[in-house]
Amino acid sequence: MARVRLDLTFPPRQATKPVTYHLVKDFDLTPNILRAQIQPGQQGRMLLEVSGPREAIDEGIAFLEDEGLTVSPAASDIELDEERCVVCGLCTAVCRPGALALDAESAALVFDKDACVYCEACVVACPRRAVTLRF
Repeated sequence: MARVRLDLTFPPRQATKPVTYHLVKDFDLTPNILRAQIQPGQQGRMLLEVSGPREAIDEGIAFLEDEGLTVSPAASDIELDEERCVVCGLCTAVCRPGALALDAESAALVFDKDACVYCEACVVACPRRAVTLRF
């Protein structure tokens, strides 16, 4: 069983199509919408985690692209500016899934993109604005 996080961009004409329904029904995938900004008649974006057999995920991605959506890996949307970070730990205190942690030995901030649910709590908590989310 594989799991991928996808950043989907919907063109205005596709914003009302039930693409997640088709991922479930046609490809037997389990979608988890982590974040979405979709309005009828406007370009929209969705951060989607999809789990299932790797082949079915690839077929589901091909379906989404055939429907006119732009599909890219989601991990590129999270950025940590290590030059701005002073390792104060405020972001780790608000990170419920544990995507941000301080390494006990090196005192460095460790960021696990796979654990991140893109809630933006770390962005708000960071006094130096070292954590950014482009969504």
